[in-house]
Order: sequence, then C-alpha cells, then structure tokens
Amino acid sequence: MAGSGSAHLRPPGQAVLRAEDLVVEFPADRGRSVHAVSGVSFDLLPGETLGIVGESGCGKSTTARALMQLPPPLSGSVRLDGVELTRLKGEALRRTRRRLQMIFQDPISSLNPRRRVRDIVAEGPRVWGVGGDRVDEILEAVGLDPATAATRRPHEFSGGQCQRISIARALVLEPEVVICDEPVSALDVSVQAQILGLLEDLKERYRLTLVFIAHDLAVVKNVSDRILVMYLGKTCELAPGSELVERPAHPYTRALLASIPRSGLGLPPADQLISGEPPSPVTPPSGCRFRTRCPKAAPRCAQEEPEMRSLGGDRWVACHYPETETETETGTAPA
Repeated sequence: MAGSGSAHLRPPGQAVLRAEDLVVEFPADRGRSVHAVSGVSFDLLPGETLGIVGESGCGKSTTARALMQLPPPLSGSVRLDGVELTRLKGEALRRTRRRLQMIFQDPISSLNPRRRVRDIVAEGPRVWGVGGDRVDEILEAVGLDPATAATRRPHEFSGGQCQRISIARALVLEPEVVICDEPVSALDVSVQAQILGLLEDLKERYRLTLVFIAHDLAVVKNVSDRILVMYLGKTCELAPGSELVERPAHPYTRALLASIPRSGLGLPPADQLISGEPPSPVTPPSGCRFRTRCPKAAPRCAQEEPEMRSLGGDRWVACHYPETETETETGTAPA
C-alpha cells in the first residue's frame, strides 16, 4: 500500500518506472547525515517524459542515481516493469541496467578521451552481445556522420557533438527508460535547443520513456509531459507541464517561474516570492522545508510537514496553503 508520500502514484502495473518513498542519505561530520532525498515518489507511463526541476542541491541528480542504484537508496522502492531493482545484486542488477540508461551533465568528461567514437558507442553492445550492428544507425540518428565521426576521439568534437555521442552510447543498448541528468546545462543556448529537439525526435523514433532533470524550469517545461518540483530533498508539486506553468500551486514553484525572464505569467518578482539561501540538508527545517524562505509561512508550517494533496485531476502539491485560482485572481491568501 502506498505511503502518505506516494498517494499520487498510479496503481502498480500501469507504469514502466515507479519510484516510491525514496530516501538517500550520506554521512556528514560529527555522526550526522546529509538528507539528500527524503521520501520522493513518482511514476512514468510508457512514452512519457517526466521533468524534475529545482535549485542546485535539491536532490535531483541524487534521485537519478538512486533510480540506477548508484548507490541504492537507503530505503524505498524502484520498480522497472514491476521488477524491484533495490533487491537485485550482481549480474541480475547489471543486466537490468541495460534497460535503464543515463545521459550525464558533462558530455566531455563522461567520455573516455583515449577511445575512438565507434569504440565508445560499441562498448555496451560488445559487453552484452546485442545491437553491435546498430552503431552506424545510432550515430546517424543523433546527427553524426559515421564515416567521419567514428574514427575520431572526443577532444576533436564540440560540447554539443560530445553530448550526441553520449546519447548514442545510451541508445545503442535499446533501453526502455533514459534518465537525462541535466543534459543541456553545460551547453550554449543555441546548442541546447538542438539537443532538446534531438531528444524529442529520438523519443518518438525509439519509443523512449524519459526522466529529464534540470535546474532551469524554462527548459523543463518545453520537453515534459509532467513536472515534479523538488526542494531540499522533498517533492513540492507534481502536475502536467502546461498546468503547472499556467497555475503553479506551491510558493516555491511560483518563485521558480517568476525567475524566468519574460515568462508572461504576471507573477511578482522572484525576490518577493523567495528570500535567502536554502537551509543545510544536514539540518533541514522542521515541518515544511521551504518555510524558512516562504512569504506565506505560518506556525503550522513549522509544526506539521505537509503531505501531497490532490488539487484535482493529475495535480498534486505538498503545501498547507497552496495557491488557488481564486487567490491568484484576488491576491489574497487562504484563511
């Protein structure tokens, strides 16, 4: 049975990927722990793109690595087509990872500088004995000419081209789910648009399911069917992309949207919706973790942690005083 933090999950069996109540902690000084991910839950239908967004240090990339079991979460569940990954070890886990591939943030450092492109892309198929004849096809699919690119090394390519190589390396193994961990944050804006368009084309061509992680909500909203907003290891809001952008319910989501230049949403300036720096994940605030920066914080926010609550349809928010359409129109806070 789903816990209070996973009430928004679909019934088991519908989703290709299902993460439930993920907890990831790392040791800190004086016997304390870094609370990197604290009870995050989400699922993905086949062919869906889930965007995960939040400030640096909110736990996005740690969540991505927990899905890959790198390292496994301290507690919680990760199921791929119903198979519980947290219980797999050794060879069984390695074989399952073939179906769950990852594209990393830094396209240059993620590639072996001593190897030629053909060897980089063909390494996975050689290990698993699958897809070895698809290297040229995949290179062409990501916009690289096999005749000229395959024999060159990563340092001979631009950052955008290296990311295309990274994408090819992930896709050649025919994965079901691809986790994109800030795949365009290290690229120029014009190159970002090219890579985003490429991912959309490849998603349709190869029937992929994507987890797309970024700190820039302006990027995430253009590629995601649904968006999950994280703050200090917790889920703030989860909603279809268009609805989250047009009707943000959580104060933190509103602040992120207000920080987008020329968003056209008529929101107050971001510095009126959020202030100060995020608290330490070693000693997170009691109750709502966003309360120390939230203009709507009340005593209840310090005493009681908000659970995910439905706003109707597929919209969910973890806030005691979520923004409502009435409030947005009148400028008043809920009683």
